[in-house]
Amino acid sequence: MQVNDLIKEKVLSELKESILEFLIATEIKIDDCRIRIEYSRDEKFGNYSSPFAMENKNLFGKPPLEIAKSLTEFLEKRNQENSFFSEITCTAPGFINFRVSQPQLLSFVNNFILNNDPFVKLDKTKKINLEFVSANPTGPLNIVSARACAYGDSLAKLLLTLGHSLDREFYVNDYGNQVNLLGVACILRTKEALGESISFQEEEDGRSIYELIEANILPKESYRGEYIKDIVESISSQATIWNEILTLIKNKSWDELISFYSLKAIESNLDGQKKDLQDFGVKFDRFFSERTLHESGAVLNSIENLIKTGDIFEEDGKKIFRSTKYGDDKDRVVIRDDGRPTYLLADIAYHINKMERGYDEIIDIWGPDHHGYIARLAGAMQSLGYGNDKFKVIICQQVNLIEDGKKVKMSKRLGNFQRMTDLIHYLGKSAKDVGRYFFTTRTAEAPLDFDLDLAKDESDKNPVFYLQYAHARISSIFREVGSEYSNKFNKDFEWTDDRLTLLFWVARFSEEVYDAALNREPHRIATYLQSLAKHFTRFYGNKLNRLKECDESTRQNLAYLCKVTQIALQQGLGILGINAPDRMDKQ
Repeated sequence: MQVNDLIKEKVLSELKESILEFLIATEIKIDDCRIRIEYSRDEKFGNYSSPFAMENKNLFGKPPLEIAKSLTEFLEKRNQENSFFSEITCTAPGFINFRVSQPQLLSFVNNFILNNDPFVKLDKTKKINLEFVSANPTGPLNIVSARACAYGDSLAKLLLTLGHSLDREFYVNDYGNQVNLLGVACILRTKEALGESISFQEEEDGRSIYELIEANILPKESYRGEYIKDIVESISSQATIWNEILTLIKNKSWDELISFYSLKAIESNLDGQKKDLQDFGVKFDRFFSERTLHESGAVLNSIENLIKTGDIFEEDGKKIFRSTKYGDDKDRVVIRDDGRPTYLLADIAYHINKMERGYDEIIDIWGPDHHGYIARLAGAMQSLGYGNDKFKVIICQQVNLIEDGKKVKMSKRLGNFQRMTDLIHYLGKSAKDVGRYFFTTRTAEAPLDFDLDLAKDESDKNPVFYLQYAHARISSIFREVGSEYSNKFNKDFEWTDDRLTLLFWVARFSEEVYDAALNREPHRIATYLQSLAKHFTRFYGNKLNRLKECDESTRQNLAYLCKVTQIALQQGLGILGINAPDRMDKQ
C-alpha cells in the first residue's frame, strides 16, 4: 500500500483540489494558505474535519463560518461528479466536515484490510539500529526497563511496517567502576555468608576500597540489594570455583577477586535479564558488550577522530570535548588527567561503531535520568559529520506503580525497588499481555502511572482483556454461526449508523498505524484499539446485528464486518506484542 491509498490522504487531496478550483473560480489570489484535515471531534458531524476556514480567515478577510459555507457549497457540487463523500457540512465556528461514502470505505477495506495488506510501505526505506533497555548489568531489570521493553519492541514493529530494515540492540555496560563495585558487593556478601558481620558505609570517610573490604564495610556507592546474595549463593554451589574464591579471600587478593566476581556477577545478572526479556516477548538481534570496545582499543582510538574535528581542547591535563558548541550547558571531559577515558568517550566510540556498521539511522531509547546526556552525545555525532537525521534519542520516563491508590516507592541502589521479574510474577499468566499494554498507553516522554489493581483485574474492566474479549467474541460468533462471509453487500442491506461507523474505524486502522510509525508513538495504537473495540461492542449490542437471528444474506454481510474488525484487532495487538486469543475464560 502507498500513502496515497489511505482514505485520509484521499480526503485531503480532494480538499486541496477543491480549494484550488474554488480560488480560481472566485478569482481570489492566495499565494500561501494552510490546508489540513483531522479526525472529527464529534462523530455525528462526520469522519474528518478541516479547520481551513479558521486558519486562513485573515487571508480571505471574512468570518470563518462564512468562508466554510461557501467552500462547503463548492465541495458539494464537485462531489456530485465522483460521490467520494456521502455528506459534506459546515459547523461553527468554521469547520468543514466530511463523511466518506460507504462504497469508498468498503473498497478500501476489501483491498487492504481483508487482503492482509494494511500497512503503508515507504518508497525510501532505511537501515535502522534501535537500541533500547540497555540496563546496567549490575542488577535485575526494573520497572522502567520493562516500560522500555514494551515501548521499544512495539516501536520496532511499527517501523518494520513501513518497510525499514531494523536491528534491535541491547548495550551491555560491562566495564568500569560500577562493575568493580558490583564485585566488591559480592565479596562482602561472601564474607557475610561465611559468618562475618558486615555493615554499610553511610558517608565516605577517605578509606580505600581495600580497607573497607577488610573492615567488612560495604562502600556507600556499592550495591546493597538482596540479589547480590542470590549471586553469591549460586556461585557457592560450584565447588571448584567456591574453593578458589575462599583461597583468594584468605590471601586478600582483592583485585583478582573483584575482577573475578565482577565478571561472574555480570554474567549472572545478564542471564536473568535475558530471561525477563524472554518472558516479556522481547527478542534482541544483538547484545553489544562495552568491554569489547575497550579491549579492542576503539574507545581511546575514537579521541583521534574528535581531535581532527577541532572540537577537542586540553586543560589541566584533561582532553575536553567542546560540547557547548552543540547546545550542551558545559564542555565535557573525555580523557581524564590520568589518561583514563570517561563514560562519554566510550559512548562516542560505541556510536561510531554503529555508524561504521552502515546504519542510516540510529535510535536510542534512554531512561529518565539521561535527558541531560542527549546534547553532548548528539553534539559528538554532529562533530564527526553525522547529521541530526542520523541520530535520535527518545526518553522513556519514570513509572509510578500504584497500589490501593498510592504510589509504591522504589530505590535501586538500596535494593528496595520493583524488579521486572516481580511484576511478571505478580501479574501471572497474563503478565506479558497486560504489562506490554499498560506500558504503551502513554507517550514515552510522559510519566506513567501503572495501576497494579486494574492490571490484576481479570474482567473486561481491564483494558487489555476488553480488547482480547472483543477478538475472542468474534471467534465465538463464528464458531456458533459459521465463518462464511460476503463482501458483496446485497441491495436490501441497511447501512445503519453503527455498521457504517464500524466500517470506518476498520478502514482507519491503516492510517493509525502509519501515523504511529511516522511519529514513533506506539501509544496511538493502544488508544485506537480501545475505540475500535468500543465501536464493535456498540455494533454487536444492537439486536439487528446479531448474526444468528438474521437471514443468510444479511448474516454473511454482518459476518464480513465482524471479520474485518477481527483482522484489525489482531494486527493491532500484534504490533503491541499482545496475544489475540480465540477463547477466553470469560466472554
